[in-house]
Amino acid sequence: MGRRTSLGVLVVLLAIAGWAVSLWLPDEAPATRSTPPPAVTDVPSPVGGPVDVAKVRGDLAGLATVARRPEGLVAYERSVFGESWADADGNGCNQRDDVLRRDAVEVRTGQQGRCDHDVLAGTWVDPYTGRPLTFTDLKEPRQAQAIQIDHIVPLSEAWRSGASRWPEDRRRAFANDLDNLLAVDGPTNMSKGDDDPAGWRPRKGFQCAYAARWVETKKRWSLAADDSERRALGEMLGYC
Repeated sequence: MGRRTSLGVLVVLLAIAGWAVSLWLPDEAPATRSTPPPAVTDVPSPVGGPVDVAKVRGDLAGLATVARRPEGLVAYERSVFGESWADADGNGCNQRDDVLRRDAVEVRTGQQGRCDHDVLAGTWVDPYTGRPLTFTDLKEPRQAQAIQIDHIVPLSEAWRSGASRWPEDRRRAFANDLDNLLAVDGPTNMSKGDDDPAGWRPRKGFQCAYAARWVETKKRWSLAADDSERRALGEMLGYC
């Protein structure tokens, strides 16, 4: 009887101890490893390639210097670069359609007059923000305005850095230079306006390519640069 009594007491004590321990335990044990949310990354731009940084820096150093606001400069007017997009290469399509087709990830085109790639719809990647842009009807004014063709070196910037002395045909050629044009997000393009790199920059992941394209355009067209512009371009090339 003594042995059975001792066993019974032991069972009771273990039960009480287990009940007491349960009061201090949470209903559910926490997971030993949490799963992190998926990383958010920029969509890579289809525009641009490897940059020879040393060459670009050399080209930047070789640009003539101009004052940020040259004295005596006649006011800039958009019309001195032409009123609309031209068919600069004679392929039947104007430069807007050429750029939209060139920069598209996917594109749907049609025939309009002599143009066999009139762009109707498609998907692009805005190089300035890294966001995808998809449009179903670019003949609809709001959609057409939401994707714009940007001059990397703006026309007003070209005007103050040398184009004010050009003949009209050279200014028109600059306005339609495919290598100085990008298909970009409309609101982002509006925020850029006529700023140079000292006043506006794209996302960090595109600054290297942007600076290289800016310098290459200015060198090709013999345009000058001011001191604050040079500093900003040098900083952007640091991301290469």
